[in-house]
Amino acid sequence: MSAEPSVPSSRTGVWLIGARGSVATTAVTGCAAVAAGLHPTTGLVTETEPFAASGLPALASLVFGGHDIVDCPLPKRAEALASAGVLPHGLPSAVHGELTAADAEVRPGGPLPGDTRDEDALIDAFADDIRAFTRRHGLARTVVVNVASTEPVPEGTALPASSLYAAAALRAGCPYVNFTPSAGLHHPALAAEARAAALPYAGRDGKTGQTLLRSVLGPMFAQRALRVLAWSGTNLLGGGDGAALADPAAAAAKNSGKERVLADTLGTVPQGTVHIDDVPALGDWKTAWDHIAFDGFLGTRMTLQTTWQGCDSALAAPLVLDLVRLLARAHERGLTGPRPELGFYFKDPDPGAPAALGEQYAALLDFGRRLRDPR
Repeated sequence: MSAEPSVPSSRTGVWLIGARGSVATTAVTGCAAVAAGLHPTTGLVTETEPFAASGLPALASLVFGGHDIVDCPLPKRAEALASAGVLPHGLPSAVHGELTAADAEVRPGGPLPGDTRDEDALIDAFADDIRAFTRRHGLARTVVVNVASTEPVPEGTALPASSLYAAAALRAGCPYVNFTPSAGLHHPALAAEARAAALPYAGRDGKTGQTLLRSVLGPMFAQRALRVLAWSGTNLLGGGDGAALADPAAAAAKNSGKERVLADTLGTVPQGTVHIDDVPALGDWKTAWDHIAFDGFLGTRMTLQTTWQGCDSALAAPLVLDLVRLLARAHERGLTGPRPELGFYFKDPDPGAPAALGEQYAALLDFGRRLRDPR
């Protein structure tokens, strides 16, 4: 009797770098809640009508794991986020099984103090973790997403942790998303490997709040022929991001994307800077304030002020799920290399992406149509 042909897996892995952080925990919890019908799909662009025929993996088919250097279990982290009002009360208990399963797939990250392994050995170890996860669950593919804390801009030739993980993703044959401003796959030492890997990748630095507004308002001023003179901003935030960005070098890496959006949409960089202040009492909530000075007709001086108050984890998590689904489908369709079509999601999109949000959305819709089954 001949053996029955194997059936291709319909499940997709999601390997999160920073798997026990706020964004990762919210993504895992939210995916389980939406898949179970406990909450609506608010915030998930890939659940809107234009993507219904794009062949994206179902939310219920996503399997989570990752690397982290902290040992707080995901169920406990989710309970803390619920206590802070980030997650709905009672939701961590409702999806406790899914959180526990994901936490069982979290492996120690690094490099930790005292680790004597060289870069190649670390990359191999991280890649082995990802391969084992994919085999263990019989997954069709795994997408690696960096949602760890922001690193300073690297100096010298040594690979920072984000780039070690990115190299591991390539070595494991996985599509890669850098949702942070850290170097990741953008490190010059990985350029040749990225080209040779023939994998789709996207990023960097997810666009969730202040820069999202800038990518809308910048084109508005340019299209109305209004001269922007100064654009200053302040971010007040706590949690892990606030602590990480208290480091001036990490804050500089974060701010570069905010400034780039203005340069690309206005054609020049106006006066003013963005200040990032760590306010631990705010926890996972943040306030972003912008003050814009501009000249109108006959040189009339005017100002616009905006205030954005929100929770970065709740803003970022659906974008992470969107990107996983889009890159998984791109990989399935044989697409490779940087994906500027996903610039809609990033402060620092891949080369070739437009800067204005409206144009980025149009490119995303075109990409969704391209992902459809050609039959």
